[in-house]
Amino acid sequence: MKLWRELVIFYLGGMLYMALELAWRGWSHGSMFLLGGCCFWLIGQLDARHPRWPILLQMLCGTGIIVALELAGGLVLNRWLGLGIWDYSRLPYTLMGQICLPFTLLWFPVSGAAIFTEDWLRLRLFGERPAPYRWL
Repeated sequence: MKLWRELVIFYLGGMLYMALELAWRGWSHGSMFLLGGCCFWLIGQLDARHPRWPILLQMLCGTGIIVALELAGGLVLNRWLGLGIWDYSRLPYTLMGQICLPFTLLWFPVSGAAIFTEDWLRLRLFGERPAPYRWL
């Protein structure tokens, strides 16, 4: 049953990320379902494994998770496989066109939204109550 819950959260995270991409740039790629699901699930695990961490610290770690997976995914999907799903090389402060400072800054509030959304989904779907929130 526990594995089923985690798979549901992964699936919903992947779908939410693809919806976010569709709203932001008008299209998405199927691999973004996997990347978004991984990020969403891992961000949720921050709260589950470190319930005393303040939300701002979880958001900072969530940003790191997203940037690390975006870099790894970009190197595999865009550079190694040549899919060309995204290219940030025209944006400032980029690393190999796969991650950049403007999107890194955007991932911070997105991580916050993921924390609260994941907690809300777990409460509504499985009756799992989140730990009390602290900002600092």
